[in-house]
Amino acid sequence: MTAADVARALGISRATVGFVLNNTPGQTISPATRERVLAEAKRLGYRPHTAARALRSGQSRIVLLILPDWPMDYSVRTHLDEASLVLDRAGYSLVTMTPHPGGQAQPLWETLRPDVVLGMAPLPRKTVSEIRDSGVQHVIAAVLEDEAGAAADDLRYIEGPRIQVEHLLERGRTTLAFAGSADPRIADLVRTRRALAGRTLLERTGSGFAADADIDSTNAPEVVEGWLAQGIDGVVAYNDDIAALVTGAVLRSGRTVPGDVAVIGHDDSPLASLFVPSLTSVRIDTAGLGRYVAELALSAVTETAKPEAGPETEAQLVIRESTA
Repeated sequence: MTAADVARALGISRATVGFVLNNTPGQTISPATRERVLAEAKRLGYRPHTAARALRSGQSRIVLLILPDWPMDYSVRTHLDEASLVLDRAGYSLVTMTPHPGGQAQPLWETLRPDVVLGMAPLPRKTVSEIRDSGVQHVIAAVLEDEAGAAADDLRYIEGPRIQVEHLLERGRTTLAFAGSADPRIADLVRTRRALAGRTLLERTGSGFAADADIDSTNAPEVVEGWLAQGIDGVVAYNDDIAALVTGAVLRSGRTVPGDVAVIGHDDSPLASLFVPSLTSVRIDTAGLGRYVAELALSAVTETAKPEAGPETEAQLVIRESTA
């Protein structure tokens, strides 16, 4: 069903129907005619041809978000939900994709012709060049210097690990361990947080972590038992799930948290407040960050001023029982 079909059904010009359906400004079309066009279009089941509209206007009204191959945990889902809502209210659709090594599918930035491409994590410089070469006007992403290097212009808020270390030191903990995640999908993110936490500890004390291990449900009891024998009295955990594994292992060994070992998590997921003892964590306003990222994309496509980064882009300490 096309706009021409709507025009024939009503016996009016195709141009008039087009002006109404496209909400073209500056046209003197009566409210009665406008209502007739919209009602008939609805009755006939008219839907705009997205590709044709994109060719005419030069806009697809699509924002493409490139996701790393991370688990869809609470933080990621909240971030995406809020970004999608803000964009939808502005008349844009959020589409996500996760590139895979050796993948054969044609990249969505080539098939969808998005107005904006966002990178949730730093992208290889080669990928950013390919996106721009495909005709995408606006690319918002941190760029990796090389496939294994650090981001040249990191847009992420990454102060959480620094806050974790400083909090444990302020609590008088002197022998710290870092508990990472054994999930290979988030190895890069674990590496980033581990590195910042280690640098912070070195700056503050002149030495690094006394112990360091990637933990899952199978090795947590053994690893934590070894840490306790080593005299570890504070643990910086990659996230709240890992903090819960460490805390559970400490309690099952007959020790106490925070009496013998203080544990701090990251992300302030619902688990942090529900766990017993409740977990001190670093809060990231993922919903607020989703709004900020969406507004950043909209500012690019509408060529307006960028939104100012507010508290939603900052990491905040939430103190609970595990370090109190």
